[in-house]
Amino acid sequence: MTQQTPIGSGLGASTTASQVVRGCDLSGVYCQDCDIAPLVSEEKVRFFGLSEAGIANIRRAHAVHPVSALQSEYSLWERHLEPEILPVLRELGIGLVPFSPLGRGFLTGEVKRAEEYSEGDFRRTDPRYQGQNFDANVKAAKVVFEIATAKNVKPGQIALAWLLHKGGDIVPIPGTKRRKYLEENIAALDVKLTAKDLQRIDEIFPTGAAAGPRYPEHMMSTVNG
Repeated sequence: MTQQTPIGSGLGASTTASQVVRGCDLSGVYCQDCDIAPLVSEEKVRFFGLSEAGIANIRRAHAVHPVSALQSEYSLWERHLEPEILPVLRELGIGLVPFSPLGRGFLTGEVKRAEEYSEGDFRRTDPRYQGQNFDANVKAAKVVFEIATAKNVKPGQIALAWLLHKGGDIVPIPGTKRRKYLEENIAALDVKLTAKDLQRIDEIFPTGAAAGPRYPEHMMSTVNG
């Protein structure tokens, strides 16, 4: 189990070590000055991870206590980690846990324009769902559908298979509420991508290929710090 927590929230003194070791294997913190070491030494969590951290904070945290994993957005269409952060993770022996491995839905084909989602849905304010960004992202994703059709699999399975081909230190976490999609995601383990498939994907989805920023402007300053 992975838990995102602002330094031990929900892991208080009333919780015994044996209870938490069974329930929280990896605690990922998203604040810059959190001291996770006591929770590890008390066996309230087994491993320490970071969320959306930049190079400076990864190195700073790892120097204080070994970091086991970084959680950040990474997919075949969002590859901002590749130039600098991914090499640092591999240098330090830190795993990557990519969230939004299906490109926030674009790589499954199950997307609508921002204004078509209900109030309160984060996609209404996601720049990649808006205007010309939406059109460009849908167009780019079509190559994934073509590869999937040729292999008789789902587009989302191609997206997950691509991540799994990137190395054993990368463990994507696709979210779903339905058993059907859970089973589809697991079946991605059996999808094989050829060198030609991978080359085609790289040509269509180089770093920076997705149209629009990852988050609205007021949120971008809070990530990769």
